[in-house]
Amino acid sequence: MRSIRSLFMLVLLSSLMLLVACGTSEEEASTGTETGGDSTEETPAEDTSYTIDHSMGTATIEGTPEKVVILTNEGTEALLALGVTPVGAVQSWLGNPDWYDHIADQMEGVQVVGTESDITIEAIAALQPDLIIGNKLRQEKFYSQLNKIAPTVMAETLKGDWKENFTLYAKALNKEEKGKEVLAAYDQRIEDLKAELGDKLTQEVSIVRFLAGDVRIYQKDSFSGVVLDQLGFARPESQNVNEFAIKGATKEMIPQMEGDILFYFTYEDGKGEASAVEEEWLNDPLFQKLEVVQAGNIHEVSDPIWNTAGGVLAANLMLDDIEKFFIEQ
Repeated sequence: MRSIRSLFMLVLLSSLMLLVACGTSEEEASTGTETGGDSTEETPAEDTSYTIDHSMGTATIEGTPEKVVILTNEGTEALLALGVTPVGAVQSWLGNPDWYDHIADQMEGVQVVGTESDITIEAIAALQPDLIIGNKLRQEKFYSQLNKIAPTVMAETLKGDWKENFTLYAKALNKEEKGKEVLAAYDQRIEDLKAELGDKLTQEVSIVRFLAGDVRIYQKDSFSGVVLDQLGFARPESQNVNEFAIKGATKEMIPQMEGDILFYFTYEDGKGEASAVEEEWLNDPLFQKLEVVQAGNIHEVSDPIWNTAGGVLAANLMLDDIEKFFIEQ
């Protein structure tokens, strides 16, 4: 009897040991330790870098930039329209204290890094950006310094047609599809407004700007000129050319300001000089003799919206003004 009991215990013990051994092998296999350890090797991370061609060369950007410094006013508008708040931006040409009124509420906490024509390299470097976006026309001489701080993308120039730069910015931000959506919405609004305007587009629209020590008659390759051209408005003969503006206009040129409707804007920086020029010209007898003035079809509009801001947000606000003056009245 004792031998049978001993044999039974031996068999039971052997079975238990076998079960433990099997369990250990399964655990090792499932955890990847020892046997099958190769299964724990990490898959190499996918390369998320991309290359952007721009006016100063190429820039390689790692992933979607999160800390962006923008060095033009129209570029600031592009970033905001794309849902990106920059960590640093050049100061608006006009505004109290730093930003245009129409973007001020979106620029809280954004660091000023100088102006378009006078950027501050130290302030930009301190922000440790992932990406810097600038403009060859404004900041070409700073490119090498900027590119040492972060990948830097430079647009070629600042022209009336802001869309070309906007498309470049969207690519640099890895938001190309969002950029296409923003442009498509704007283009659709242009088409809808053209249809509403109808025969009103035959009216000749004259554009004049007053600055301290200068008066300009704006032509088709200005910001407002491009918007008017996209809508299909007629322009006075001297303004119906693919140039930026007649600068340094003299009072003998006042007849070139004639039109069916005249819009003017004044670049007033708070010193009062531009406003004085505006008052002098508006009250000049030759200006007062213009048919458009005598008919009361002269309107003051915002300099940032019709000219200085130069971006997609301002373009949409200018369309608001067009609706107000031509459709709602």
